[in-house]
Amino acid sequence: MKSQEITKRWVDFFVSKGHTAVPSASLVSSDPSLLFTVAGMVPFIPYLTAREEAPFARATSVQKCIRTGDIEEVGKTARHGTFFQMCGNFSFGDYFKEDAIKFAWELLTTSLDDGGYGLPPELLWVTVYEEDDEAKDLWLKNTGVPASRIQRMGKADNYWHTGQPGPAGPCSEIYYDRGPAYGVEGGPIADENRYVEIWNLVFMQYQIDNVRSKDDFDIVGELPKKNIDTGLGMERLAMILQGVENMYETDQVRPVIDKAAQLSGKEYTSAETPEDPHHTDDVRMRVVGDHIRSALMLIADGVTPSNEGRGYVLRRLIRRAVRSMRLLGVEKACLPDLLPESRDAMKGVYPIVETDFDRISRIAYAEEKAFLRTIASGTARLEDAVKDSKAAGRPLSGADAFALHDTYGFPIDLTLEMAEEAGLKVDEPEFRKLMLEQRQRAQADAKGKKGGHADLSAFQELLAQGETVFTGYTELDGESRVRGILSNGAKVSQASTGDEIELVLGETPFYAEAGGQAADTGLITGDGFVVEVLDVQRPLKGLSVHKAIVREGEISSDALVRAAVDRERRHAAEQAHTGTHIVHAALHQILGPQAVQRGSYNKAGYLRFDFAWGEGLSTATRSEIEEVSNIAIRNNFQVETKVMPLAEAKALGAMALFGENYGSEVRVVEIDGAWSRELCGGTHVPNTSLIGSLSLLGEQSVGSGNRRVEAFVGMEAFRHLAAERALVTELTEMLKVPSGLLTDRIASTLAKLKAAEKELEKLRKGQLTAAAAQLVGTAQDAAGINVIAHDAGQVSGADDLRGLALDLRTRLGSAASAVAVAGVSNERPIILIATNEAAREAGIKAGALVRLAAGILGGGGGGKDDVAQGGGTDAGKVQAALTAVVDAISRR
Repeated sequence: MKSQEITKRWVDFFVSKGHTAVPSASLVSSDPSLLFTVAGMVPFIPYLTAREEAPFARATSVQKCIRTGDIEEVGKTARHGTFFQMCGNFSFGDYFKEDAIKFAWELLTTSLDDGGYGLPPELLWVTVYEEDDEAKDLWLKNTGVPASRIQRMGKADNYWHTGQPGPAGPCSEIYYDRGPAYGVEGGPIADENRYVEIWNLVFMQYQIDNVRSKDDFDIVGELPKKNIDTGLGMERLAMILQGVENMYETDQVRPVIDKAAQLSGKEYTSAETPEDPHHTDDVRMRVVGDHIRSALMLIADGVTPSNEGRGYVLRRLIRRAVRSMRLLGVEKACLPDLLPESRDAMKGVYPIVETDFDRISRIAYAEEKAFLRTIASGTARLEDAVKDSKAAGRPLSGADAFALHDTYGFPIDLTLEMAEEAGLKVDEPEFRKLMLEQRQRAQADAKGKKGGHADLSAFQELLAQGETVFTGYTELDGESRVRGILSNGAKVSQASTGDEIELVLGETPFYAEAGGQAADTGLITGDGFVVEVLDVQRPLKGLSVHKAIVREGEISSDALVRAAVDRERRHAAEQAHTGTHIVHAALHQILGPQAVQRGSYNKAGYLRFDFAWGEGLSTATRSEIEEVSNIAIRNNFQVETKVMPLAEAKALGAMALFGENYGSEVRVVEIDGAWSRELCGGTHVPNTSLIGSLSLLGEQSVGSGNRRVEAFVGMEAFRHLAAERALVTELTEMLKVPSGLLTDRIASTLAKLKAAEKELEKLRKGQLTAAAAQLVGTAQDAAGINVIAHDAGQVSGADDLRGLALDLRTRLGSAASAVAVAGVSNERPIILIATNEAAREAGIKAGALVRLAAGILGGGGGGKDDVAQGGGTDAGKVQAALTAVVDAISRR
């Protein structure tokens, strides 16, 4: 049975049982504490935790998921994969344990002809939480599974919670027995390789508190509404129904493995034990199959390679796949062969991978090309480090391995492999220590920046009293009442002058930061107090929290207040937000619909807009975008907002942002009807002429396959253009030409300057050549090596020193010789060392000497045995560095 049929049967079955079919959410999670959607239940967390009212009593989905926590295990076992699809059925206060068990057993054991999966009942095993007698009794009552195939497990295996105080409950898992060829008898407790978990039923029925660990917490009561959250691993079921050895050999992954085998000339044999001679290559091919599919799906959902967050995960997946192909003997670019195989395997379930393949492939191929350059440059650096380590008679240092990884993106496995080929070990403990330190720094930084794991209990209490009513679409000031005051995350009854607080009102005209639009600022006043609002956020959907400082008096809970938004700042922000929509429409008009939005930010007078595009924009294109935008502003287009069902908005062609989750009702912002139509919850000017003007500042790359434009609008645009005009006026007066001739005059002046610099360079080289003839006579004998150590003083750059050093080395002839010349350029010292063949045979290596000298100069350096260059920060130690080089040669 194909994967597409498995997912279709799942949805059809649960729809027949009264469930609402919910499309898969993006892999990019809307939960601020998660990079990705890591489980099928993630999109339903607000409903399962009662933060939001579920719009349906029963739901079913096939959710795309990504997990990379055990990425090193990919390919080694039958069940570890980074991308997977979780089939789920959910109940929000509707049915509970008995129906969940009935549904699962019916779907798994019903014959193929009758729409089920046709699994033999005698091969299914069940686990329950050790104290959940009710679940065991229901399995015995409602299914044919005997008591001998029901096993009890503890909290570590069969109890679910989020890791935070809140809902929790016992689990019941269904396992499939693959047979004695895969391990020992005795059920899941005895062997989880033979007995593969395929379905987990979570019975969410308790409230827990004081969570100390996975299996150490306090159950404080039962939930008022009991929920069901189940997940069946589609890939694991496909493995069973398709009769293959592991999830990598299923129909959505195997074609990539076959192509990898073809490209490498290797045979794929399904080896799963390290003792099998094919195991190493088979694991590498399974890594390729898994990672190529994951990369395809991540890019399809809007992720692009970068050095942080989601982009880093994508980059790592692509690079691990390319590295695995390299270890299989394929050193050329291979994604143009592999990615189309994954596209064809996945397009039946996810048509976007075919319709958007031009963009997806452009991003993936560019990343592979960049990594191949990384491997080339890193290999040269590794070869130098290997030579130095061999000369010193020590392993390759962990610091060198870390530098290769951190600076060049060179994988440690590749470093280990190449060092082993050179007969050298690597100080792995030091490397791991440095990696751990870096990871800890990154985690500490992320923890400081991200509030997704903060205690939201105080906010949840306030939200329980009702959502904040936003009035700011139609008014900028109005009366309200204080619903709650928080200080340092805890509720307080009042606050006084100077206190920094978080304030929740019943109604507010203040816009909370969302959709790329910065929050409003302004004042909240009342009887004897003034509070300045500095920021507004939504820690929970439906709750606006004003971050503020008390400027005068004392404010208390339940106080009657007047909330007033800074009108000028709001208007400037609306100009920017509408300007963003205009720029987006202009990009579509000029570049085409593939220039889709990747992100935006708007604040008073300023906007930036990120979009998918693989190359820089020409000056003419930037001018055209600016002109189209300003024509739209001049034409005084009406800006209208409409609320409608999501399906209707999509049918109208309204553009949505990757990764955003929208409700069943959405707000659509139109500029001149269909010219610009986007889903947007932000605030806007009523007509485009109120923007005034838009001045494009420029564009730049913001990661592979993405570009960014920035612009000023309104008065900020006027001020920017006025500053540009003042600059032009100053230049015309300085160069004494009309503005129309300014470009020609500057070009002429630059040409003359360039010619003068060339002449100076020629004179400098002549002086250096003349100096070289005299410097030959200064060579000194250092234990049988002719050495010249010269301070050249001020130089134009390293090229001057290189030319001088190579000239002196030639003049010294074939006798063992070494030249060390140093100078200062832009207040920073540079040193260059050159050795001839006879000196190198005597053990004099330029690279080792330059690292010694550069260390004295307060910097670093490197190079080959014949020529090496370094630098530093302390120009006052040039002579000391040269002396150290001579001493090192003398002591060799």
